[in-house]
Amino acid sequence: MVDGVEDEEKWLAAGIAGLQQNAFYMHRALDSNNLRDALKYSAQMLSELRTSKLSPQKYYQLYMRAFDELRKLEMFFKEETRRGCSIIDLYELVQHAGNILPRLYLLCTVGSVYIKSKEAPAKDVLKDLVEMCRGIQHPVRGLFLRSYLSQISRDKLPDIGSEYEGCYTACESFILLADPELRLAVGLSGLQGPAREKDKREKERSELRDLVGKNLHVLSQIEGVDLDMYKETVLPRVLEQVVNCKDEIAQCYLMDCIIQVFPDEYHLQTLEILLGAFPQLQPSVDIKTVLSRLMERLSNYAASSTEVLPEFLQVEAFSKLNNAIGKVIEAQADMPILGAVTLYSSLLTFTLHVHPDRLDYADQVLGACVKKLSGEGKLEDNRATKQIVALLSAPLDKYNDIVTVLKLSNYPSVMEYVDSETNKVMAMVIIQSIMKNNTQISTADKVGALFELIKGLIRDLDGAAHDQVDEDDFKEEQNSVARLIQMLQNDDTEEMFKLVRQLQGPEENPFGEEGSTTPKKVFQLLNQTIETLYGVPAPELALRLYLQCAEAANDSDLEPVAYEFFTQAYILYEEEISDSRAQVTAIHLIIGTLQRMHVFGVENRDTLTHKATGYSAKLLKKPDQCRAVYACSHLFWVDDQDNMKDGERVLLCLKRALRIANAAQQMSNATRGSTGSVTLFVEILNKYLYFFEKGNTQINAAAIQSLIELITAEMQSESNSPDPAADAFFASTLRYIQFQKQKGGAVGEKYEPIKV
Repeated sequence: MVDGVEDEEKWLAAGIAGLQQNAFYMHRALDSNNLRDALKYSAQMLSELRTSKLSPQKYYQLYMRAFDELRKLEMFFKEETRRGCSIIDLYELVQHAGNILPRLYLLCTVGSVYIKSKEAPAKDVLKDLVEMCRGIQHPVRGLFLRSYLSQISRDKLPDIGSEYEGCYTACESFILLADPELRLAVGLSGLQGPAREKDKREKERSELRDLVGKNLHVLSQIEGVDLDMYKETVLPRVLEQVVNCKDEIAQCYLMDCIIQVFPDEYHLQTLEILLGAFPQLQPSVDIKTVLSRLMERLSNYAASSTEVLPEFLQVEAFSKLNNAIGKVIEAQADMPILGAVTLYSSLLTFTLHVHPDRLDYADQVLGACVKKLSGEGKLEDNRATKQIVALLSAPLDKYNDIVTVLKLSNYPSVMEYVDSETNKVMAMVIIQSIMKNNTQISTADKVGALFELIKGLIRDLDGAAHDQVDEDDFKEEQNSVARLIQMLQNDDTEEMFKLVRQLQGPEENPFGEEGSTTPKKVFQLLNQTIETLYGVPAPELALRLYLQCAEAANDSDLEPVAYEFFTQAYILYEEEISDSRAQVTAIHLIIGTLQRMHVFGVENRDTLTHKATGYSAKLLKKPDQCRAVYACSHLFWVDDQDNMKDGERVLLCLKRALRIANAAQQMSNATRGSTGSVTLFVEILNKYLYFFEKGNTQINAAAIQSLIELITAEMQSESNSPDPAADAFFASTLRYIQFQKQKGGAVGEKYEPIKV
């Protein structure tokens, strides 16, 4: 391959050198107005284009140098005619060149001047040139020659309104030029050679396609090619050449050229003619890509303005495209599933743009896709799977409303053909769409349909591989499902309860379908839901939820229900929560929740309070015990409940906390040789001050003074270990007392006895 590239570079260099040498002598002849020598050296210069050793890319470099020289020669021919030389004689003279290729290049150059002179009808000269150019059948040389003819004659075509207008239209003239070029596309397949050079030949064929496409682009720019002309003459003739071409690469490229260069309006009005050519193409042609691009252009055209939508309805675009895709898939039985899914994805996008109100059309496309997938099983092709995701995402992107998407009966069926991982990806897309658009799900049947779509995030699907699960991904998925619950909303309590029950499924519904929704039934459902956390296991979360439910029952004045939730929380604490840190967190949650309860009678509250204080005193670490016990003091003093102000029991809790704090100091002294921090004592002092200000008569100035002196003595003790944080805490507390004393009035009088 390296040697081949080097040889080609040498051949190109040699060709350029020969071309430049003859161009030099041609220029000298032009400067001296020597027509005969100018023709002689120009023919020798153009002979360099006869080479067959260069790839299209390298040949193009040689061609462009010759093209530049021919433009100079054309200017010379124009000057000759002004000096009296007959253009007809000049046209005859260049035909004496020895080789056909240089002769035809010279004929085209003189022909350009001939047409401009108007000494003969433009149509006749152009037709003559086209006929003679057909003599070159070599793929590379022929295409470049026709490209040259199209370039020099494009401004001289006898178009409507043109100065060269005649009985021929520009379209007819140019089709004469395009016909052999389209037919020569067959010659692309004539680049034969050893099998080992197949990739090289395919590259060369791709490079030549651009030359063919350029002429179609010129044709599309001619003003005379109106819709009627395009429909009656241009498109049928071009399609005839494409179909007869029989070469897969040429057919695919030319069909794509037609779609890209002509106006959207033309495609829409000739849709039936254009689509009729697709089943006639070679089976190996990549029809999915070409058809998809056609539908993409039409989709963008529909989205550009609402004023064009009636045109789509008038020509029944959806029906024609749908039928065409069905025929193509039927004709190409070996079409990979990727191709079929891509076509249906493009058709669905088109449908959503053109007929957003016709859900039946969208569902029809999904149904056709399901039918095609039915014989395939789970998709294994990653590219086909991506197209399925695009297909399913299109309605979500268009409607921004899952409720509308749920009306598509075939939507869930398409999801059945993707693997479990893709199912999860699609489920996440659905949830993200709901959250982004704040879509409310308001009926039980919609909830059922929605959770059927996202079932891959809720339970293992049949056949799912049980590989190692990424914990972060799993948490994200489950959090998404949890957030989705917040989107279930209905102002009707009865219907809202049905939404929640729908999540469990009818086989798990303990209440039956009859009867009205009551708060007790709701709490029963909540209790059952929390019980499922036992199997996870997640005891800390379950305890937290039990306490939240107890508060909700408190707000509903349901004492038995609230008491039952507290009971379940206590059982969970005793049986399932063994970690010391988790116990500390749990007991403070219990104390805080119980303190806010107002629904309990004396007996139930005493029972629950007694258990809470008991749990507090049994914590593993003394500091934790101390803090939990003094927190229990709030259970006996609730500001907004006069019957819940037991000053004596508050004092008992605080004294018990002092004893535990003192025991903690002694244990620290025994094990470390120092009494440790006085932080616990300062914390208890702050509790004393709190209840002192709240009017608890059991907490007096003398008790506070005694506690201050105790803390001061501990801090001055030789066995006390320095603790700057505790010192700052105590100093701040003393400043607060001093501040209260300075307030004056009742507050100042109350604090006056305390010495700091």
